[in-house]
Amino acid sequence: MGKTRNLLPLQRIVVKVGTSSLIYANNQLNLHAITRLALVLSDLRNQGKEVVLVSSGAVGVGMNKLRLTKRPTVTPELQALSAIGQSELMGIYSRAFGTYNQTVAQVLLTQDVLHYPQSHRNVLNTFDRLFQLGIVPIVNENDAISVAEFGHQTTFGENDQLAATVTNLLDADLLIVLSDIDGFYSANPHDVANAQLLSEIHQIDQTLIKAAGGHGSQYGTGGMVTKLKAAKRVLAQQQQMVLANGKDPQIIYRILAGETIGTLFTGRQLAHRVG
Repeated sequence: MGKTRNLLPLQRIVVKVGTSSLIYANNQLNLHAITRLALVLSDLRNQGKEVVLVSSGAVGVGMNKLRLTKRPTVTPELQALSAIGQSELMGIYSRAFGTYNQTVAQVLLTQDVLHYPQSHRNVLNTFDRLFQLGIVPIVNENDAISVAEFGHQTTFGENDQLAATVTNLLDADLLIVLSDIDGFYSANPHDVANAQLLSEIHQIDQTLIKAAGGHGSQYGTGGMVTKLKAAKRVLAQQQQMVLANGKDPQIIYRILAGETIGTLFTGRQLAHRVG
């Protein structure tokens, strides 16, 4: 048996799922992954854990709804697709979670909401009450209005940053980022044959940022650089983040069990035990 991570008790968990985990390369919905994700998160709620899902995919789902094959570049078109796709996406999630008798709630955020004291309290009150009711909040950025033309900062940039911000806001025990890669590598594994998967990272430095170049799929906006920025935000608050492959959302069980899987970002040197 291999080594396992001796993680602290995990009660409040934020799970971020990327567009590539929800939508196939042919622009069709990955209903299998969505159903598995709903099963796992509903089961965690049944265990008494507080779970938040930060979900990308609104633009991709909007593209699918309108049968578009190429992501637009004009901001109003992206806003419209997001508005269409967010409604569709919540319907899909509601049906998937409903299969397991789990109720979900939509929470759309903008950066400025978190900066104003009253709005900040309102957001916390909403999450607290949802947790008390046993609801799984599904969070996304309010892309229909989050644009740079406004006179104050409204955007998180992308959902990796949003997930890290929510993790900070809720003082969560762990952020799990599910992507289309097994973790963080010393170099791009698609280009460098001997690239090494890094099991743990304790500090974000320029060497790591240099190794993280590149962007995500045409349906998403993220890439490895955005995940490092999210990890840096999490580490700054003495929190933890795991980056892992979200092809099968049941990997969440293995992460919470402490298996040495994906890349763990933590500011402390973890004690390991033999599994």
